[in-house]
Amino acid sequence: MRKKTLALLLLFLSLVSVFQRTQLSAQTAAPAHVNIPTPEEVLGFTPGDDRKLASWSQVVEYFTRLDQTSDRVKFEELGKSTMGKPFVMAIITSPENFERLEDYKKIQEQLADPRKLGAPTSRDRKAAELIGRGKTIVLITCGIHSTEVGSYLSSMLIAHRLASSNEPEIQNILTNTIILLVPSLNPDGVDIVKDWYDKTLGTPYEGTDPPELYHKYTGHDNNRDWYAFTQVETQLTVDKIHNVWHPQIVNDIHQQGAFGSRLFLPPYMAPVEPNVPKQIVEGYTELGNYIAREMRAKGFKGITTNSTYDAWSPSRAYSHYHGGVRILSETASAKLATPITLKFEDLNSREGYDPKKESANFGPLWCGGEWHLHDITNYMMTAAFLLLKHASENREQWLRRFYEIGKEAVRPTRNGELRGFLVPITSRSGIIPPSTNQYRLISVLQRGGIEVDRLASPLTHRGERFEPLSAVINLNQPYAAFAKALLEAQHYPNLRDSAGHPIPPYDVTAHSLSMLMGVKAIAFFKPLSYQKMKVGPTIWGSFGDKEFNVGLFKSSVPTMDEGWSRWLLEDQQVRYRIVRDSEIRSGKLGPDLRSIVIPDQPARTILNGYATGTMPPELIGGVGPEGVKKLREFVETGGTLICLNRASDFAIEQFKLPLRDVVAGLPRTDFYVPGSILRLELDTNHPIARAMPKESIAWAEDSPVFEVITSGNQFSVPSSNVHVIGWYSRVKDPLLSGWLLGGNRIKGKAALAEVTMGKGRIILFGFRPQYRAQSLATYPLFFNSLGAR
Repeated sequence: MRKKTLALLLLFLSLVSVFQRTQLSAQTAAPAHVNIPTPEEVLGFTPGDDRKLASWSQVVEYFTRLDQTSDRVKFEELGKSTMGKPFVMAIITSPENFERLEDYKKIQEQLADPRKLGAPTSRDRKAAELIGRGKTIVLITCGIHSTEVGSYLSSMLIAHRLASSNEPEIQNILTNTIILLVPSLNPDGVDIVKDWYDKTLGTPYEGTDPPELYHKYTGHDNNRDWYAFTQVETQLTVDKIHNVWHPQIVNDIHQQGAFGSRLFLPPYMAPVEPNVPKQIVEGYTELGNYIAREMRAKGFKGITTNSTYDAWSPSRAYSHYHGGVRILSETASAKLATPITLKFEDLNSREGYDPKKESANFGPLWCGGEWHLHDITNYMMTAAFLLLKHASENREQWLRRFYEIGKEAVRPTRNGELRGFLVPITSRSGIIPPSTNQYRLISVLQRGGIEVDRLASPLTHRGERFEPLSAVINLNQPYAAFAKALLEAQHYPNLRDSAGHPIPPYDVTAHSLSMLMGVKAIAFFKPLSYQKMKVGPTIWGSFGDKEFNVGLFKSSVPTMDEGWSRWLLEDQQVRYRIVRDSEIRSGKLGPDLRSIVIPDQPARTILNGYATGTMPPELIGGVGPEGVKKLREFVETGGTLICLNRASDFAIEQFKLPLRDVVAGLPRTDFYVPGSILRLELDTNHPIARAMPKESIAWAEDSPVFEVITSGNQFSVPSSNVHVIGWYSRVKDPLLSGWLLGGNRIKGKAALAEVTMGKGRIILFGFRPQYRAQSLATYPLFFNSLGAR
């Protein structure tokens, strides 16, 4: 009897053991919480399905459901977007880490600024203890460019796996990292693109870009704002994520064109902006190469590194100057959510690689075929989780690298090294007018985490007197590299290919904000003795003038310069109204308009708009010959037509003005200025240049340079009707910051001119005086032209 009882007991224990093992195996393979919804359960489709896009409200609903059902996700609204939509972030980590979230923030803060660890002799010891306890902070940003739809869709796939999976790899990621996931840096654009896509689905225009900017003001330029901080979305990201969490890694998920590589990853191609710390370069090189290597081993094709994209401009990489490695991933696009089929022979080379040839930084070959949205999300998901795996498995290394960046930044300055900058400010009765550019520059620096001292009493340095409230920016502080990049001139290297042609930068070559704002930043190399005062927060002034009565031309083909112009007019409280090409063609401009601004846009696009058949019929056509005639009538009867940058070519051609563009058609080997700051001299007796210094700046990028033609009778007005207001120096080097080839060709040539015609005038800017809302130095030229008489 005892033996039978014992046998039954052993059988029972064996069954219990089998049941427990089965349950453990099921838990390992299955989601941790069975009630955590999949994206499909909320959206009605799986992100990556062909011809399916989610609305922003659906994205918010999905993350809200994750917050409600998973103890690994905390979802929060950080503010409102430009158009009033919720700007959100999900924090994803282990439940145990959530219990100590504020402690981990504090660790980040101290490692970012080692001065907070006490005396230099004890900092390394205290840092080692913090590194032992800290977590790798990873910020994943999606959807800043809203036509790159795979990014915001992938955010839900990434979040679901992190929230639901019990895989050991995911558990390690949740334990060792804190993930800050922003589903879209441009929520407004999610719906702008989806609405247009749904409207055109099943038509010949399916998969086209919407006929409006996908950010209300900046369009694609919304990721060129990371040092000027003009837009709400940039401000929220900097103020409430970067400056609070100080991430070691930022995964910025993008898409690129369809005809090149399937995926780009760092390292970036040369040049690297010289103020980027060497540890950042080491970090993005190691991490980018790791992801590329692992993806190739998994069978992914068409991967390139060290090509196409550079690490030059802080306008795209805030984190590089704040201790964080930016991993830009660029996956090939389809036609929004519509699949495409590519032939191998259709693939095109980009800078640094040929997609038809394997090389050290490209491969294995992708030989063409169908390319679907799910291919895009698969590449994005795989890269993101490999990044998280590296961040998890190398936690101490990432924190140690982060600390070393801060330690180097705050070390004592050595003899002969640059110690800082002085920014002179002239105040009245100890008050700085809020509209002064110095005030604005200081507010930008402070938002970027720069400590700015203000003089309590006058200071004389090298014979120059600095009044009270003048600014002192010392460079032995955590984010000194950011200040230095914005306050000094850039010297872009003269990079050429094997044939001697200049290798173009990915974006622009100059970002000296002090020059763009017309503010002196005087370097000093020896310690300064001064008393400092505390001052309150900064505010912005305006050029507001209700009498301008401005018409801003809005082409049927959206242009970012129009968006920036619109933002500036609204920011400066200038009354304006939009004037469309159809309105110009009809001639119904109304008697209220005193001036019309045509923003930077190719002359052909202004005249013709979209090509026939590329968009719905109601969007076809530019101003056309009829519109040119009506604009001529507007000017001849007393109006002012203001043309910015390439729009000046349109006016010269269509109104037969006695000027020519002296750099038109020149090969880049003879003349090239890819986004640089040039020296501009002004006739300050002219009303448009009133209150301006005799020497200022001009932002040159795809810019015409004018020469007055004094002979010939084919022109609509004589050359005597042309008044040159601004020109490039006849003697000095035109280049102030950036890169300029063939500068001698433009010496003494016109950059700003006025042509009188009948009772009115045409004002031709050979540059963008309101460039990305950054060139405050030339704002007066722009606003003076609005009221020109």
